[in-house]
Amino acid sequence: MENYILSYLEELKALLGQLPVSSIEEVISTLLYARFNRKQVIIMGNGGSAATASHFACDLGKGTLMPGLPRLRVIALTDNVPLFSALANDFGYDHVFSEQLRSLVQPGDLAIGISGSGNSPNVLNAIQAARELGAITIGFVGFDGGRLKGMVDLCLHVPSHNMEQVEDVHLILEHLLSTSLRQVMDETRAQLPSSISPLPEESAI
Repeated sequence: MENYILSYLEELKALLGQLPVSSIEEVISTLLYARFNRKQVIIMGNGGSAATASHFACDLGKGTLMPGLPRLRVIALTDNVPLFSALANDFGYDHVFSEQLRSLVQPGDLAIGISGSGNSPNVLNAIQAARELGAITIGFVGFDGGRLKGMVDLCLHVPSHNMEQVEDVHLILEHLLSTSLRQVMDETRAQLPSSISPLPEESAI
């Protein structure tokens, strides 16, 4: 058992060392663009990736609040279960994200699809719809990247065929992005002219 534990942890550390730093920086810059231009961030995924999508939306929506600076407008398409199930029932599961997205997305918004295989049909359909409607597209993928890797403007690829480890690293990536964004925003706030009055401090939840 100890060998399995040590092997899993070593493989995970190796994956973290392979993450594309330049691509992570591009995603942070794109989130900053969305924040200052009041663009919406729309996130989706299935199964464990659905949990990551909801977690990511929570961290971006609450964890990056900064008094005196614009808020991120963020939504996870995994969270409205009545709408999700109605769309699945009437349009089919492959369209549960694309149909929601078509009602929400505007040009310049961000659409983030999370798929370990990179081949989840409902994520692919949503990203295609986002592209057609002028959104910036971002993918979190694993394995060989699947079809999603070649469809998106920016891709964070975890080169592993172990789904659990892919999902581990995707969650680390969303935490990394959220905390990095908060740190960058804190530096930005410190550079604001003194003539700009900050908003009241957010109350803790």
